[in-house]
Amino acid sequence: QGQLVESGGGLVQAGGSLRLSCTASGRTFSSYAMGWFRQAPGKEREFVAAISWSGGSTYYADFVKGRFTISRDNAKNTMYLQMNSLKPEDTAVYYCATGNSRYVRTRAYEYNYWGQGTQVTVSS
Repeated sequence: QGQLVESGGGLVQAGGSLRLSCTASGRTFSSYAMGWFRQAPGKEREFVAAISWSGGSTYYADFVKGRFTISRDNAKNTMYLQMNSLKPEDTAVYYCATGNSRYVRTRAYEYNYWGQGTQVTVSS
């Protein structure tokens, strides 16, 4: 069993920054890839970024490239999402997830464990 807890969401003005954290417990966190997804009201959950088990490989959705950075600290069982140059369209609930693969995955069905989500609201 694994448990994921997100934190760091909040309200920020357009152009601002936030750093999300995802802390894992109850599982060998460092053995598996992890990812961030988001879901805006009335929309489907979408992939944001993913990172391999070692942190050596990352992958981003086109709409966040150059603005968001995913990273992890396996010693702290924590993954991060640094979000810069935020836009109102980034407003969503952000979820972290992990699965059974060591390598980057971009589809929600490839992840087995999900956090409860953290709200990010970007005002214009």
